Amino acid sequence: MAGAEVQQVLEDAKRGEGWVNAWVPGTVYAAYVEQGLEKDPNVGDHIWTADRAKFDKPFWYVTSFTIPNTFNRDKIWLNFNGVNRNATIYLNGERLGKVKNFMDCARFDVGTLVNRSGLNSLAVLVDIPKKPMANLASPTYVSSAGWDWMPYVPGLNSGITDKVFLSNTEGLTIRDPWIQTDLPTLARADLAVSFDVSNHTDERKEATIRGAIYPGNVTFTYQFSVDKEETTNVRLDKKKLTQLVIDQPQLWWPNGYGKPNRYTCKLSLLVDGKISDEKEVKFGIKKYSYDTVGNVLHLTVNGTRVFVKGGNWGMSEYLLRCRDSEYDTKVRLHQEMNFNMIRNWIGSTTDEAFYEACDKYGIMVWDDFWLNSSPNLPRDIHEFNVAAIAKIKRFRNHPSIAVWCGDNEGWPEEPLNNWLKEAIRVYDDNSRYYQANSHDDQLSGSGPWSSKDPRYYFTAYPTGLGGNDGWGFRTELGTAVFTNVESFKKFIPQDYWWPRNSMWEKHYFGPWAFNADPDGYERSINERYGRATGIEDFCTKAQLLNIETNKAMYEGWQDHMWEDASGIMTWMSNASLPSMIWQTYDYYYDLTGAFWGIKKACEPLHIQWNPVNNAVKVINTTGKDVSGLRAEAAVYNLDGKEVGKYALHTSDINAPANTALRVFSLGFADENRDIALHKKVVASSTEENQPAALTDGDMHSRWASEQKDHQWVYVDLGHEEVIRGVQLNWERAYAKKFVVQVSDDAQTWRDASRSAMGKVGEQKVVFAEDQKGRYVRILCEERATSWGFSIWDFKVFGGNLIDPALNATHFIKLRLTDQQGLLVSDNFYWRGDKRDNFTALSELPPVNLKVHSTISKEQGKYVMHAQVTNPPNAAGVAFAIRVQAVAKDSGEQIAPAIISDGYFSLLRGESKAIRIELDEALVAQDNIALKATPYNAFNN
Repeated sequence: MAGAEVQQVLEDAKRGEGWVNAWVPGTVYAAYVEQGLEKDPNVGDHIWTADRAKFDKPFWYVTSFTIPNTFNRDKIWLNFNGVNRNATIYLNGERLGKVKNFMDCARFDVGTLVNRSGLNSLAVLVDIPKKPMANLASPTYVSSAGWDWMPYVPGLNSGITDKVFLSNTEGLTIRDPWIQTDLPTLARADLAVSFDVSNHTDERKEATIRGAIYPGNVTFTYQFSVDKEETTNVRLDKKKLTQLVIDQPQLWWPNGYGKPNRYTCKLSLLVDGKISDEKEVKFGIKKYSYDTVGNVLHLTVNGTRVFVKGGNWGMSEYLLRCRDSEYDTKVRLHQEMNFNMIRNWIGSTTDEAFYEACDKYGIMVWDDFWLNSSPNLPRDIHEFNVAAIAKIKRFRNHPSIAVWCGDNEGWPEEPLNNWLKEAIRVYDDNSRYYQANSHDDQLSGSGPWSSKDPRYYFTAYPTGLGGNDGWGFRTELGTAVFTNVESFKKFIPQDYWWPRNSMWEKHYFGPWAFNADPDGYERSINERYGRATGIEDFCTKAQLLNIETNKAMYEGWQDHMWEDASGIMTWMSNASLPSMIWQTYDYYYDLTGAFWGIKKACEPLHIQWNPVNNAVKVINTTGKDVSGLRAEAAVYNLDGKEVGKYALHTSDINAPANTALRVFSLGFADENRDIALHKKVVASSTEENQPAALTDGDMHSRWASEQKDHQWVYVDLGHEEVIRGVQLNWERAYAKKFVVQVSDDAQTWRDASRSAMGKVGEQKVVFAEDQKGRYVRILCEERATSWGFSIWDFKVFGGNLIDPALNATHFIKLRLTDQQGLLVSDNFYWRGDKRDNFTALSELPPVNLKVHSTISKEQGKYVMHAQVTNPPNAAGVAFAIRVQAVAKDSGEQIAPAIISDGYFSLLRGESKAIRIELDEALVAQDNIALKATPYNAFNN
C-alpha cells in the first residue's frame, strides 16, 4: 500500500467519522460490541443475527503515541506479540512489515523512524482468517467459525489479539531465555540457563551476562562475544557455573501433591559496563516423566505418579475478552475443584496470563497445537511449523506445561507430525511428552459428552470414541450442564423462559449440540426428579442431575485408579459463553451443581461409594501416606432417621499414597442374584450339549454352537423382570465380539450393552441403566477361534430390590475422620429402590435453616465466615443446600465468589462452616449477605 493511501487512512481517523474506539488486545467485533454498536451477543440470538459481511473483511487499527522520556538507550523497538490472522504495520506512513499470526512475536527497529519528541502515528491493517478454517487457516482460533458449542463469531475473532508495546535497548538484545531444570534427586536441582543474544551493531562486541535467581539469592556472571549483525546462543550449566546447582530446591508440584513453588531469574546484558538489555523469567523446578505400561499413559512429577483430574477449555472467552485478572479467577476455580490439569483445546488460549495462572495454582497444562482431526494440512505448512516452534519457545519456561499434543481426535498429517516431534526435541529437549492424537494411542478415547446414570461410569467400560478399551486416560468425557436460573435469565429473554423453545437452541440446548444430548438430559430431569413445572423448577432439578453425573464421572475413574485408570478430563470445565451445556461454573461465574459434584469427588483424600457393587473406598490422590483414619457409613430415610437395618459401618484404616482402598461394602439387597437359574434356554444352533446346560447350575456342563459367526442364545425368565446385567463363563472358544440384548417377546430385541470383547473365563457385563424384559439374549457376532461359540454358564442379575425398611428414596452419608476425630472428607448420596427415580424427594418436609455470619477484610478481599445449621427440631433433612453471596439491597448474586462448600445436605442438628471470598471491588462490605437455600425450602 502506498504511503499516500496510509496517510489518507490516518487523516480519516483523525476526523473520527465511522471509526470505533477499540481495546488492544482485542478483536474488531468485540470493539463494536463494547461501544454499543452491536447488540449484546450474550443475549438471545443476537450473535446469530449479526451481519457477518460487516466484519468478515480487513479492518484498520490506528493510534498515536509519544516516546517515553525514560527511553535513553540507542534502540527503540515496536513489539507485537500476535494478531489474528495477519497484519501489515505502518509507522509514520512507512511500511514496517507483517505480523503473521497469534504466535508471531514481531519486533521492529523503529529508532530511526520515530519522532522522539512528538507524536507518532501507527496504522495496522488486520485481515481475517480465510475460510474454511480447520485445518486450512491454522494457526488460528478454529472454533470461531462455529462449533457444536460455539456460534459463528463475526470477523472470526480477527484483531490485534495480544499486547503491543515499545521497548528500549542498546545494540545487543536478549531473546528466548530458557531455564531448564533437572532433578538427579529431590534434594538437588541442576539448572541450565540459555538465551540468544543478537548484535544489532556493525562491530564485534564483548558482553557480560549478569544473572540473579531468587529465592536463594543465586548470582552469576559470564563473559562472551558476539560478531557484528549476528546472533549467538549462550548456554550456561553446572559445568560452567557451579552456582547453577541448587541444593534443597523448592519444587513445583501439581495441585494436591505439594506447593507450586516458583523461582525468578533476572538476566542483565552488559556491554562496556552498561546495561544493554534485561529479561526476567519465572520458572519452576520440576521433572516430568511418563510411561505407557498396559497401553495407558501415566504421568509422573518429581518421581511421584500423578492421577490426573482436569477439564478442557474450549476458549478462554468466545470473543477473546478474557484478560489478566480473569484468568486468575478462572484457574483459581479449577484449583478449588481440586483439579490438577487443564487441556488447552486446539491451542485456543494463547495469552501468557493463562499459563502464569496455571503455574501459580499448580494446574498442569495439556497443550494442543491448532489441528482438528481433518485430513488436510494448513495452507502454509511452513508458517504453521514456525508458529509451533514459536509457541514452544514462548511458553516452555512455564512449569505447568505437562503434555504437548499434536491434533484433536486425529493424527497430524505428515510432514507436520514429525515436524512437531522434532520441534519439541530441539526446543524443549523432550522434557514433556508428545501425544500425537488427543484420544488414541495410549489413551481410552474421547466422549461420550451426554448425561449418563452414575452407574455408567463404574461399569466396564464407559464408551470412548477412538483409543483403547478401559477407563485408562480419558481426555474428554462430559455432560450437558444447565445453569442456575439467575444466569439463565441473563441471556434468555423473558418471552422465551418457558417452556423449552428455539431460543434455548441458540445457547446449545438443542440440535446444534447433539453430542450433549439435550433431549436425554431433559428426559433424565423429568424422569428422575419429576416433570418440571417452570424454568425455576427445571434449573433447580437440573443441579441435582449435574451433581450426580459429574461426581460419578470422577469417582468412577478413581474407583479404578491404577488398575487401568490414570486420568480424566471433563468436557468442558470453563464456560466460554452463556450456554446450557459443557461447563462447571457458568459464563457469569455461578457455581453449578457440576462444580460442586466435581469438587467433592476430586478431594485429595476422599471417601466414596460405588453404586454398582456398593463398595466404599477411600481415595488418596496425594503423594503421602495417611494413617489413623476412620471411615463411617450410615443410611437414612427421608425423615432423617437412621435405618437400623443398615447399622453404622466403621473401619479404622491407613490410606497409602496414591491408592484406592476398599474399606467395606454397604448391605443393600443382593444385586448379583441369578434370576436365570434353571430357566429355559433357546439357541440358534447346538453342536455339543443342550442350551439348558447354561442355567443348570453345573459349572462343568456347557453349550457350544455351530462353527460359524452370528449365533445367539437366550434365556426365558418366565415373566418380565428388572435386569441389571449378566455374567458369562466362556470356554476357550469365546466371542471376539458380542452384544447383550433384552426382549419382551423373543422377536424384537434391544441392545442392553454396547458391543463387548469376550475373553476366556468369567466376564461380567453390568448395564449402565436397568432394563426390563422377559428374555435376555447373547448375540455372538464374531468368533475368536475357528470353533463355534462355547459358554459354561449364563447368569442374569436382576429381580426386585425393594426393601420395605427403606423409603423409595433414601440417603447414604459417608464420613472420613483423622486421629483427632476431625473431618477429612464427607459425602452424601441419594439412592432409590428403582435406582433412577428420585421423585420422592418432593415429599421432603420443608426446613428453615439458621445462618450466622461475620465479614472481615483480608488482603484486599472481603471474607465471610458463616455457619449454616439445620436445627435439632427441624422437620427432617435439609437437602442439597445451595449457598450464594448476595447483595443485601437487591438480593442479587455476587460473583465471582470463592466458596468453600455448596449443595451439601444436613441432618437434624448438623452444621456446616462456610468461607466465602469476594473481591472488594464487587460490593460494599455492609451490603453482603449469605443466602442458603435447601431443595426443600419453605418457599418451594
